[in-house]
Amino acid sequence: MSKSNADIVARPAGKAGPAAAATRSNPGATIAPGGNAVAELEALATRHLVQPWESLENLGQEARPLLTGAERVYVEDAKGNRLLDGPAGMWCMQVGYGRREIAEAMAEQAMSLAYNSPWYSTSTPAAELAARIAEMTPGDLNHVFFTTGGSTAVDSALRFVHFFNNYKGRPEKKLILSRGGAYHGSTYLAASCSGKERDKVFLDFADDLVVHLSSPNPYRRPEGMTVEGFCDFLIEEMEAKILELGPERIAAFIGEPILASGGVLMPPEGYHKRAHALCRKYDILFIADEVVTAFGRLGHWFASEEVFGVVPDIVTFAKGVTSGYVPLGGFAISSSLLEQVSGPDNKGSVYSNGYTYSGHPVSCAAALANIRIIEQEHLLEHVREISPYFQARLKELEALPLVGEVRGMGLMACVDCVADKKSKNPLALDNEVGGRIDAHCQELGLVVRPIYNMCVMSPPLIIEKPEIDKMVEILRKGIEMTQDDLEREGLWHRSMAE
Repeated sequence: MSKSNADIVARPAGKAGPAAAATRSNPGATIAPGGNAVAELEALATRHLVQPWESLENLGQEARPLLTGAERVYVEDAKGNRLLDGPAGMWCMQVGYGRREIAEAMAEQAMSLAYNSPWYSTSTPAAELAARIAEMTPGDLNHVFFTTGGSTAVDSALRFVHFFNNYKGRPEKKLILSRGGAYHGSTYLAASCSGKERDKVFLDFADDLVVHLSSPNPYRRPEGMTVEGFCDFLIEEMEAKILELGPERIAAFIGEPILASGGVLMPPEGYHKRAHALCRKYDILFIADEVVTAFGRLGHWFASEEVFGVVPDIVTFAKGVTSGYVPLGGFAISSSLLEQVSGPDNKGSVYSNGYTYSGHPVSCAAALANIRIIEQEHLLEHVREISPYFQARLKELEALPLVGEVRGMGLMACVDCVADKKSKNPLALDNEVGGRIDAHCQELGLVVRPIYNMCVMSPPLIIEKPEIDKMVEILRKGIEMTQDDLEREGLWHRSMAE
């Protein structure tokens, strides 16, 4: 059945739209389409584009903001507004926008070898990147498997765990321990490990394979319990669950060092080491999901050992490996683990998992250029130096009546808004609060990552103190404006926070 012009904007053959045409005269220019072009692009997006976490109830009513350019720590929308990128895209824009070195590395690689099938060949960038990552990872995590992003990295790591136990004759050892508040991706197994209940509406999950422990969120620990006592509770719960299910049935524990999309939840001090010790005690593999924390977010290539004192069996990565310039993910695996299912003594051992774009040469070239920038500009050191200032400035926002807690580490933080600071209850309209703050902040020149009643900030690693000051002041103003909105509408009163 043919589609009418009402469904698709018809265009004469061989002719591009006005936004595309604007780049022909100056290919290196930032696209800033005029009013008609913006309206056309927004109309196309509204009619045809379905985006992540799309509210289908409102499908076709409004397009998300159209971005047309970016430089350093700023993005520019179609209206010409320059916005400080508080969440660094999606935790990923480490070295900032407009890096010619990365673009040129990608272009050069695309011209020399745009693609190779990983089933029967490899490429120079993939080999070099695997070696570089093996140098960065803790312990003996010397082998790297490339995927297309964070979700597929987690899924592939979990599939390896199941393959590992099947090959070793332990088909019953399949269960995965995860935690409430965790986010591990959108593919089936990864999503099943995620512990954010609001993300699970109308979807199915591998509930027979995944068991969730309590969220390690000290801010919302049981009333009257110390942080140290909360850590004891979490570890005791984990051991009790292991014994209840049977260690012989549990394959792995997976955890983000900091639960990023759960609201930058930082488990109590000592939790990681104690959880790791339980895994060792009961022969359970420890998977560190460093899709967010790797490649500089906490001031190190990987945070597991350097920050939390743990050497995992498997570590996943994505996002910052290319600074978001092109998709790439993967996992690094322990040599001692891999040796148990490899070599001439392990006949028929085949890890039958992979992707068309595993180790894509252009993506790997981008990652190598990204790593060079991080090294040459000493960005890991910069993060360690500027993080205390970033955290201290944001902590000032706790003085606002609507803010219950500001928490974070390195260049990642969360402003947790509550109705009542004493009870720590989120607002009844918490679905809207983060969005309201974000809307006000965008009007003032800042992009915020709203998660229900929380605002997450994770700026590019190149951010400087004046930009942090600007970010905090705009966020403060956005929260104050939201407070005024809620009071004016009779939905909240600042006396509730006293």
